[in-house]
Amino acid sequence: MYDIEANSDGDVGLHALVDALLGSVAAGDIGMHFAPDDIQWKGARSSMFLKHALAIVHEKGGELINIDITIIAEKPYISPYRQRMREKLSELLAIDIERVSVKASTTEKMGFIGREEGIAAQACVSVLV
Repeated sequence: MYDIEANSDGDVGLHALVDALLGSVAAGDIGMHFAPDDIQWKGARSSMFLKHALAIVHEKGGELINIDITIIAEKPYISPYRQRMREKLSELLAIDIERVSVKASTTEKMGFIGREEGIAAQACVSVLV
């Protein structure tokens, strides 16, 4: 079992996606909307952050076209969870599953990720404004 040290639930994939969504409409980043030192976000579900970011995209006239998330970790292996992750993201974002990509990569045992001291994620979104 892996434990992520974080103020919220620590879902790095969703946090990267929130940042990408907010960035697509120049609305700052996750820390501007949900301050990491604010106790009210302790243990908060990242799906709530995601819904907030998507609402901002819509408020600014944006339409989410597709998403692409890359989880960077040595472990846990993403492959057994990839399809369920895509399904859940499709549901949360109300977009077709064919427009949701989830991938995994490693750092080939280099750095803090390679030493299994942490994980990272990158997300890219296409938004029509």
